[in-house]
Amino acid sequence: MNIYLSNASGKALYEQIYERIKTMILDGTLKAGEPLPTIRGLAKDLRISVITTSRAYADLERDGYIYSVVGKGSFVAERNADFVREKNLGDMRQNLADAAILAVRCNLSKEQFLREAAQAFANDKKSDEAGNSAE
Repeated sequence: MNIYLSNASGKALYEQIYERIKTMILDGTLKAGEPLPTIRGLAKDLRISVITTSRAYADLERDGYIYSVVGKGSFVAERNADFVREKNLGDMRQNLADAAILAVRCNLSKEQFLREAAQAFANDKKSDEAGNSAE
């Protein structure tokens, strides 16, 4: 599992782990039922405290992203497609709000901002299509 932690990020290590695993679940990198590394194993791999990974896993379980089975480990929870869509829409809206703030700082007009957004969308669609055709 590719999790990179930064002491300079301003976020607690457990929050960074939580966010990375949550993102991997929401974007489909981690599938429902897929096992996660053990708490101890992840702590060892990341060279951090077991308490830190335990906190991240507890928060993920509390929020319904994973579930644990005693003696077997932690697994990605089955996600409702509507829930995932709403979560991703919420993230998109927040990113658009952040982008709008930057557009205002750059003195872009609404039309310029929308052109930039359309171009970003078109570029992402092209890269997504290229990725799908390579499979």
